[in-house]
Amino acid sequence: MPLRMPVRMSSTGLLSSYLLVLFALLLFVQPTNARAAIDAQNLGAKYDATASNITFRVYSSRATRIEVWIYKTAQGAQEKVSYVLTKDTTTNIWSKTVSVATLSGTYGITGTVFYGYRAWGPNWPYNSAWTKGTGTGFASDVDANGNRFNPNKLLIDPYTREISHDPITATCQDGSLYATGATHRNKDSGACAPKSIVLATDTTSIGTKPTRALKDDVIYEVHVRGLTMNDTSLPASIRGTYAGAAQKASYLAGLGVTAVEFLPVQETGNDQNDIDPNSTTDDNYWGYMTLNYFAPDRRYASDKTPGGPTREWKAMVKAFHDAGIKVYIDVVYNHTGEGGAWGGTDGLTVYNLYSFRGLDNPTYYSLTSDYQHPWDNTGVGGNYNSRNTIAQNLIVDSLAWWRDALGVDGFRYDLGSVLGNSCQHGCFNFDKNDSGNAINRILSELPSRPAGGGSGVDHIAEPWAIGGNSYQVGGFPSGWAEWNGIYRDALRKKQNKLGLETVTTGTLATRFAGSSDLYGDDGRKPWHSINFMVAHDGFTLNDLYAYNSKQNNQPWPYGPSDGGEDNNNSWDQGGNLAEQRKAARTGMAFLMLSAGVPMFNGGDEALRTQFGNNNAYNLDSAANWLYWTRDSYEADFETYSKRLIAFRKAHPALRPANFYSGVDNNGNVMEQLRWFKPNGAQADSAYFNDANNHAIAWRIDGSELGDGASAIYIAYNGWSGSVNFTLPWPGTGKQWYRVADTATWNEGANTVVTPGSETLIGGENTVYGLEARSVLLLIAK
Repeated sequence: MPLRMPVRMSSTGLLSSYLLVLFALLLFVQPTNARAAIDAQNLGAKYDATASNITFRVYSSRATRIEVWIYKTAQGAQEKVSYVLTKDTTTNIWSKTVSVATLSGTYGITGTVFYGYRAWGPNWPYNSAWTKGTGTGFASDVDANGNRFNPNKLLIDPYTREISHDPITATCQDGSLYATGATHRNKDSGACAPKSIVLATDTTSIGTKPTRALKDDVIYEVHVRGLTMNDTSLPASIRGTYAGAAQKASYLAGLGVTAVEFLPVQETGNDQNDIDPNSTTDDNYWGYMTLNYFAPDRRYASDKTPGGPTREWKAMVKAFHDAGIKVYIDVVYNHTGEGGAWGGTDGLTVYNLYSFRGLDNPTYYSLTSDYQHPWDNTGVGGNYNSRNTIAQNLIVDSLAWWRDALGVDGFRYDLGSVLGNSCQHGCFNFDKNDSGNAINRILSELPSRPAGGGSGVDHIAEPWAIGGNSYQVGGFPSGWAEWNGIYRDALRKKQNKLGLETVTTGTLATRFAGSSDLYGDDGRKPWHSINFMVAHDGFTLNDLYAYNSKQNNQPWPYGPSDGGEDNNNSWDQGGNLAEQRKAARTGMAFLMLSAGVPMFNGGDEALRTQFGNNNAYNLDSAANWLYWTRDSYEADFETYSKRLIAFRKAHPALRPANFYSGVDNNGNVMEQLRWFKPNGAQADSAYFNDANNHAIAWRIDGSELGDGASAIYIAYNGWSGSVNFTLPWPGTGKQWYRVADTATWNEGANTVVTPGSETLIGGENTVYGLEARSVLLLIAK
């Protein structure tokens, strides 16, 4: 989530004296409308089997009239024809079937059909004298029931499979065309507005989906455009596109990545970035302002013609699937690209109408108790009404579209706590036990992947939002994995804030072993913890150890960027470059040697930097794109990352399906895993809880975890000076061999050695001196 802060039904047996009250309540309460199947309402615009007719279907419970306006071209021209839709009063679905032959023969519309909706409602009743660009019939921008209908605004179909362009383009730069309020309400947006596109069925293959268990994944979070924009080895025409990303499948597979997680790729408003390439004002690089939940963003397609983005996306997915890599996408169902109120002569009455708000505002948005403004747990414009059944339909239908038609294997839910809201208007309350909220419905209709692998969806929550009880790390129900922000914070503090923050070795042990305190209480497993040290939000791995504070006010191309977290738990290691590189190696080792699923940010495998900017959401610049040249240190770190990932993949003991038996903070006897003090004695509760202790080691018995007969020993020295570790028993007839030591003396291409090249260290009671803030990895042979 960008850290930018600006911009059910009642019984019918009631006495008649209560009917007026009931009628008023029914204006605001939606029926449960349980569905027999996903997308049962068949919304959107679709050709029939013979492509002879197009049926338009759109939902609105509050509109009094809806028309579909059809265009021959995407922008710059007026409509060719419009039709009035008919409402089904039982389902609130408005529909119209149109002959393709009529569109062609009478109106000259051949090839692609572009369209949009215009809607009237209680705050703007239909008047036959109305013409576009006038206020005829207007009553109010918003009424007491939260309606915001305005027929001057052409609306995107929420269920369209592609849209033609963004609201702001080089030829249509007036964003006020979509606004309400006295100054803007009569401006007609038709010629400039994005058009929905009627697409025929596409048969491009998505390949064979991997069925790998989530516990065995290594996740690589990256931006589609940023992945290849700087890659001069690719043709210029495909850099920054889905086609370009497809060319990186073999690289990521060779690195050891098993799942690529793309920042938002559902259509978002980012064409402005091309209008002034050196601007940071209102630029939308990350993409967390969704305009449509079904359409692949056409800006990332080298083929931008209608249907091109869909075909190119699917071809990219196939390339990753062919390489054995899952494709995850970051989805933003907590707010939309329509945003919140913005200034001007009308102050808070100015809102944009692109789609949802103009069709059924109280259905699609959670509003304040007076229904006049959005409720906001996002900081960027108001909550999507995730507790509403119809709004949930759109979430589930679009997820199913991406899963089934577009080949996606899993989803990361931005500000996922909003999807756990248990109320609609005038409130926010996360409640995982509410069977009717979005997080439980998603699991019900889109089942998660089984623990041992197979078909299903990997559901990953960003388990927080802003305000209320929205911080929910460990609070999601069974079936959900989570970004473990507590893991990140504890390890950053221990590494970078010695003497300033208290993190006990017991806390470290719990995090390294899969965070059973967070995920074990509701039947979840270590692999429901998505472990990360950094993500797109915040510093890169390199910058976490190279800057004491964010550097967001730099000039283009490194900034400026507003917002960004101030409490980063970062440290520049005293400005010592060798120490910075060691710290980065140690941070990567934390990820790959912990139980849970590791995730790192694109480029972290080669010490990518954002030059200290920790909120680069608006920088569509070379400074924010991955770079593909390597100096010697970057090349060494890439080799280090690759070999460390390979070690993790070679040892199932590091990827446990269940919590290690006997793991606790009380020094109890443990079998699969045992914790040790530096002196070789087993760690007890006194040691775990003493804030003065900064070193911990653990031995994993691989023979009990499907890892042959090998034992693994890991030691972390979080102290500011060297510490001697006395090694435990390696197993009968075995000795300890060094795989890796992240210390400064061990820099180079062989910080992690290849299998068979390990260095003999010795047997039980051998003493090993471990440098400050370093990790040691041994294997018994």
